[in-house]
Formats: sequence, C-alpha cells, structure tokens
Amino acid sequence: MADITEHQVLTALRKVEDPSQGKDLVTLDMVTGLHVKKSNVSFALQVPPHRGPAMEPVRRAAEAAVRAIPGVTSTTVMVTAHSSAATAETPPDTTVEKVIESRVRRFIAVASGKGGVGKSTTAANLAVALKLEGLRVGILDADVYGPSQPRMLGVSGRPASAGGDMVVPLENYGVKLMSMGLLVPDNTAMIWRGPMVQSALTQMLDNVAWGELDVIIVDLPPGTGDIQISLAQQVNLSGAVIVSTPQDIALLDVVKALTMFEKAEVPILGMIQNMAIWKCPDCGREDHIFGEGGVATEARRRGVEMLGEVPLSLSIRVGGDGGSPVVVTEPRSVQAKIFRTIARRLIDVAGLRLEAGR
Repeated sequence: MADITEHQVLTALRKVEDPSQGKDLVTLDMVTGLHVKKSNVSFALQVPPHRGPAMEPVRRAAEAAVRAIPGVTSTTVMVTAHSSAATAETPPDTTVEKVIESRVRRFIAVASGKGGVGKSTTAANLAVALKLEGLRVGILDADVYGPSQPRMLGVSGRPASAGGDMVVPLENYGVKLMSMGLLVPDNTAMIWRGPMVQSALTQMLDNVAWGELDVIIVDLPPGTGDIQISLAQQVNLSGAVIVSTPQDIALLDVVKALTMFEKAEVPILGMIQNMAIWKCPDCGREDHIFGEGGVATEARRRGVEMLGEVPLSLSIRVGGDGGSPVVVTEPRSVQAKIFRTIARRLIDVAGLRLEAGR
C-alpha cells in the first residue's frame, strides 16, 4: 500500500468547514505543521486566541476526516492560537487573552536559563514543601520535550477521564500533576514544532480538572523559547522563580531568562542558588564546586529577592531519581529544612497566605 500524501490530507480537510466563517480549513489557511510519515498524520489548526476554546468540534471533525482516508492508522490534531499580524495602518495589539481558571489562585513559574542546574528537582521539592505548609498545590510540567516530574514525584500511568475532553491529574504527596510524561512512553521523542508544543501546553491547562488549588507550580524547560512565551501569554502568572548554580556559565543564561520575564511583565519573585556548596560527609570540609555567591550577587544587582541556597547533596539527587523528594524522605535534614524555609518565604512574596478560617 502506498504511503499517505499531503495532497490526500489537504483534500480531506477541504471538506471540513469552519462554521463561523463558512469556508473550509484549507481555504482559510488554518492547517499548519502538517507532517505525514507513512500511515501517521499530524498537524495543527491555527486560530485567533479568542476562538481557541470553541474550536474543539472543528478539531474533531478534521481528525475524523483525515482518519477516514484509506490507509491512515493514526491522526494527531492540535489547536494552536495566534495573534493576527498587524498591518501598516493598524497598530499591533499587545493584549493577549489569558486562560481563565477561577479555581486556581496563583500560577508560579520555576525557570532557569540553562539545563542541568536542578530546576525540576527544586520545583518538585518546592511544590511538596508548599503542600506541607498547608496549601493546595499542583505541578504543570511544561517541559514537553523532556518531562521529568512524573519520575520526580513517583507517579506513572495515564490520567483518567473526567468527562468530555477533561482528564484528572495524577497525585502523590498531596500534589496534583499533569505532564506530557504521563501521556507518552518514556522512550518516545516528542518531535514537534512550535505550534504543536504551544497547543499541547494549552490543553494541559484547559483540559485538566485541577479542582480548587492555591497554586500551580509550572516547571518550565530551559531557555527562552516557544513554551516560555506561550505560557506568559496564556496564564496570569503571579511571578517566576529563577534557579541557577553559582557558575558563571549558568548565570549568563539566567540573565536572558530574567530579561525575558521582564519584557513579558512577569514579576521575578526571587532566585534560588542550587548546588551552592558541598560538605564532605567524612571530614566536614566545605567546597564551592560551582563557584561562590554568583546567584546572590546577581540578585542584589537586580534588586531581586534571594529565596535561599540549596547545597549539593546526594540525598536530593537520589530522592529525585527515585520519586521521593527529600522534604518527604528526610524531613529533618538540612536540605529539607532549606526547602521548607524557601517555601515559607515564597508564600510571603507571592501572596499565598492561607485564607482565614481554612
């Protein structure tokens, strides 16, 4: 049997009409990121931001039309929102519609400019520490390409349906979690372009029955790309926490992350210096393996809150790999106490004080 062609897919999509405009999807140039590999088809439907929530029936119709092509075995269709390009006569519209989620009080991003600085480990321990302080907490693992929170929190399996297109987040240690790592096998590479990634992030926000939460910690991927920008556009972020080692090469990328959030008008709630110091368990000698005080210096220079310094620790690493955050497995350890102190400080700076009587 011959492989499916893009022409066949587009022909099928010409039969699917956008009811609000009375024209087919191809004529309206809504089909983007079309990828055909043998009998597997994936693409996105690009629409203005305000139309995103209402596009699900059209998305389903497009999926059904392509799946009806003889030989097609799988179809993946995402909806991604974009702002209309400004013309020379019309000034650009800088307002972007936010995701309306009245049952989540705060969204806080945990970010870093560079990978490998312990951002996800910090996010997991911070989320559990906030839960231990009495808050209702969720984690959105926004690293579509390299999700790690399922392992960090020790959860596996696919989320159950909550009715319609909604799913129930998985939960451990009292923290609710949604991650692409719960939806695809560990050995599957997400070979997606920007629009597909943005659409996946939107659906993890909109199509998850988070329930009543005081805060969702958003574990962002490294860098300043599509996911970071999309999140800042879709969610009313209360602020961002920046994690870095004191190493100069890591701080170079931290500056870029700080600048990105400032341009997006997202407040910087504070900085965390990870792997700040290593203490020999045998002789007690302390070494600054990645440098000394770099994050604190940058925080002072920018007038940003220094939330705390986390030591380089075997127990933190083992806990992350094993799905048991150190704040749970070793609650009396120095490391756990530092995370609890950072969580309490974050409650203050982010306005997460518990409501009276709850």
